[in-house]
Amino acid sequence: MEQKEQQPIPYFMIGILFVGAFISILNNTLLNIALPTIMEEFSITPSTGQWLITGYMLTSGVLIPVSAFLVTRFTNRKLFITAMTLFTVGTAVAIVAPSFWVLLTGRFLQAAGSAVMMPLLMNVMLMAFPIERRGTAMGFFGMVMIVAPAIGPTLSGWIVEHYTWRTLFTVVLPFAVLCLVFAFFKLKNFTPNRKVSLDVLSVILSSLGFGGILYGFSSAGDKGWSNFWVATTIIVGAISLVLFVIRQLKLKEPLLNLNVYRYNMFSLSSIIISVNSMAMFSGMILTPLYVQTVRGISPFDAGLLMLPGAVVMGLMSPITGKIFDKYGARLMAMIGLGIMVAATYMLSTLKIDTGYFYIMAVYTIRMFGMSMVMMPISTNGLNQLPRELNPHGAAINNTLQQVTGAIGTALLLTIMHNRTESNLTSFMQDAVASGAQMTEALQAKIGMEALLDAINHSFYISMWITVIALCLTVFIKRVRPNMEEHE
Repeated sequence: MEQKEQQPIPYFMIGILFVGAFISILNNTLLNIALPTIMEEFSITPSTGQWLITGYMLTSGVLIPVSAFLVTRFTNRKLFITAMTLFTVGTAVAIVAPSFWVLLTGRFLQAAGSAVMMPLLMNVMLMAFPIERRGTAMGFFGMVMIVAPAIGPTLSGWIVEHYTWRTLFTVVLPFAVLCLVFAFFKLKNFTPNRKVSLDVLSVILSSLGFGGILYGFSSAGDKGWSNFWVATTIIVGAISLVLFVIRQLKLKEPLLNLNVYRYNMFSLSSIIISVNSMAMFSGMILTPLYVQTVRGISPFDAGLLMLPGAVVMGLMSPITGKIFDKYGARLMAMIGLGIMVAATYMLSTLKIDTGYFYIMAVYTIRMFGMSMVMMPISTNGLNQLPRELNPHGAAINNTLQQVTGAIGTALLLTIMHNRTESNLTSFMQDAVASGAQMTEALQAKIGMEALLDAINHSFYISMWITVIALCLTVFIKRVRPNMEEHE
């Protein structure tokens, strides 16, 4: 085992995987700002257009749990080339799409390829680097995971303002093709693989469980919790998930090996990642919502406001990885979450005329804090797992991040919506009671104040969710290199 750990690290191969993962994750948020243009071209409603985002997320959510089986069963070369081919074909289909449904098919193909990229890259990193250097390696991994979706809105805003929405895919295609060509000629098999059987019932239950919950919670903010399909998909998802867990515990070769939760630091890291994801992704939605809706700032400038935060995270990820290797995750996570709590509180006190650069600074500080949390905590938990459980640990973490991110976003958007409605009623009554004449200008002003208060309230709830994550970091213990010897 010692020999294996000291073989040369395949940096070029990891570089190919990095580029593939970066462009696939970038595509997750690339269409957000382009949606209105696409809806206009194809004459579709917002609820139909939203499937370009929701469908991508659903496909990823359904396929990520299967990634542990795929990573174990197939070589990294075969798996990456297949995933990259699907992604490239999907991108090409989207460029020439003559109708919305062809475009949606292209997005599904992209998502099917993308879903395997991150678990595959994470598993290769865990195998390639000795445990005492994993922090630095996973810091670069974190740069891909968070920076790519963070720069998506800025890049998308600029492209849509100057070119057509199809350019979003045209820009990505050459990189995807180059990545595929390099992979075909240069990628070698690095990770061990073995024949394992695929339990079809587990795949069905996993798809219904994660897919149902993701769809239900991501639709709740728009359709409301009382909507029949929202309630039904969440209930079906929850029941399927319970049956899925029961089945995994009984199988000899489970789709997702839940024995990873026998390791206390992995279990704790999973809980902290889940709680923090709820606050993290919701903040990424609430900030541009305030900037565009309340302040009336253009989509491109709204995306630009979030860019420094993405740059800071990109610069910090490798640095936090090196700090993790030296000092562990606990202190860094406590400092990072403390910064996030303070910055989120500041975002909960926004006013109707809060300055653009003030918002940019606070959002960037929040992202700086975030850069010190996710990867160190995740790596600390994964370090405790035996090598054969790495694919399962990576798949579980990625799945939880998707699901809890969607849940947190839906919950906070629902809280914001309900608060806005109650504020409108209350503020209107106060205006009538004061004898004010209900003009259109006054109604618009009241509507804006109601929304502002609701966004601030949602940020305040997000702050307390972050406080929960901060409290949990007290129990983190450093996983030392020699702790992996139990394998």
